[in-house]
Amino acid sequence: MAVPAAPSASPASYRANVRKSDKKRSSSLFAPYPRVPLRWLATTVALVVVATTGPATADGLDPATGPDHRTTPGYGTEPAHDGPTGDDGPVDEDGRSDEPGVEPAPERAPTSEVSWLSFPGGAFAVDSLGHTVRYRACDGDTGRVADPDMRVAAGVASGEVTVEGRSFRYRVPLIGRSAGTLVVSGPQAQPLELPGVVVTSPQPPTDPVEGARLFPLSGQLARVVADASLNPSGATVRDLSGRYGDQQISVNGALRPKAASVIKLWILVELLRRVDCGQVSLDDGVLVTPADVVGGTGQLQFETFPQVVTLYRLARYLIKYSDNVAANVLITYLGGFAPVNALIDSMNQRSTILARRMLDSSAAQRGEENYTSPDDVVSLLGAVWDGEILTPASRDLMIGFMREQTLNTKIPAALPPGVPVAHKTGDLPDASHDVGYYLIPGTETAVAFLTAGPMATGDETVRRMARTVYDFLVTPSDGAVEE
Repeated sequence: MAVPAAPSASPASYRANVRKSDKKRSSSLFAPYPRVPLRWLATTVALVVVATTGPATADGLDPATGPDHRTTPGYGTEPAHDGPTGDDGPVDEDGRSDEPGVEPAPERAPTSEVSWLSFPGGAFAVDSLGHTVRYRACDGDTGRVADPDMRVAAGVASGEVTVEGRSFRYRVPLIGRSAGTLVVSGPQAQPLELPGVVVTSPQPPTDPVEGARLFPLSGQLARVVADASLNPSGATVRDLSGRYGDQQISVNGALRPKAASVIKLWILVELLRRVDCGQVSLDDGVLVTPADVVGGTGQLQFETFPQVVTLYRLARYLIKYSDNVAANVLITYLGGFAPVNALIDSMNQRSTILARRMLDSSAAQRGEENYTSPDDVVSLLGAVWDGEILTPASRDLMIGFMREQTLNTKIPAALPPGVPVAHKTGDLPDASHDVGYYLIPGTETAVAFLTAGPMATGDETVRRMARTVYDFLVTPSDGAVEE
């Protein structure tokens, strides 16, 4: 994938790219919205890596216990554990392993309890443990549907559910990068077969041998995390270039701190997904009133209202300036929290939730808070990069916005000047995050560095993690850094 350039001030070039990527129309399933062509991996990848556990779902970790420094640098994530929550008001900026890098001998191909099938224009999520599915595409959303008759055998979930007269017959391998199928039929339409690639969190490597060369990085990150005594921290790193076989490693990848402004990435993806479906245009305008104005970061708060602001400018400001006014306006425009959480659920990102608006202190006092995890962030970033949730045009626009980020005191500050990055920060008095892409040609990488605890020391921990990853990637001996 070519590194996206920063977006222009006008959405004209974006619309042109959408038209180029939309040369084929869908069948009646997606009418009247265009069928969106995405990039697929059509064949099943042979996997020789270890089994995974599910992501964390609970909120609280006793801060006195500190983070769990165990690492699992292969396919799987570390055992689920909870993240700290803290008790601040919402001031939005928006176990070390004994032998780091040593991978246990694999016993079987890995499977995941939760997988989702990515097909043009949508996602079909499968929870093989809970026996539930969810179809979410341009033409509708079934919500979570129970399938008590789901068959799970030989690493494949299959079954059929009927929702409001429409039938969804599926065969979804529980191994990432495999090929799956979904057949949708209804009383007034011919059955439509939707083949696609299976997505798990994490995706397995395409080359386990090359992927093993990334394992020492987990040990180095574990030492940074262990040193951050005031800040429970987590980091997840995924190779996107193929240099390390598309391997993912994590240290405390299930840590679940407050999301702060990192949650704005999901708001943007849901908006761009609707653009891809042809349901909205970035040229559309939204009336912003004085009642929408909040403080914190952003530029819109300094303008005069009421005024009509285009979706393009709201989307751009949401990321470039981490604009809280733009975030709240877009939440309302999209229909509230439910559609963003439906996006999250359709990708089986169990640690992430949007539960309050930016700077809503009353909601925070009621215990309504936004959360995420390093693993969930990289799950989203990987799906965007691979074209599994957005079209190439929308993917490039999103990454372009992230390249324009103006809050650069963490990842960019830790790297030598000029290193290309696209990122999104998140700050609260008890949380400090930076996530995004290292866009070093030939070594493109998705990263998520999340911390809880005091923001000042959290900032420094993020910088240390960011530099650790950079030094590993640019070391000529493929990361074999002597310490």
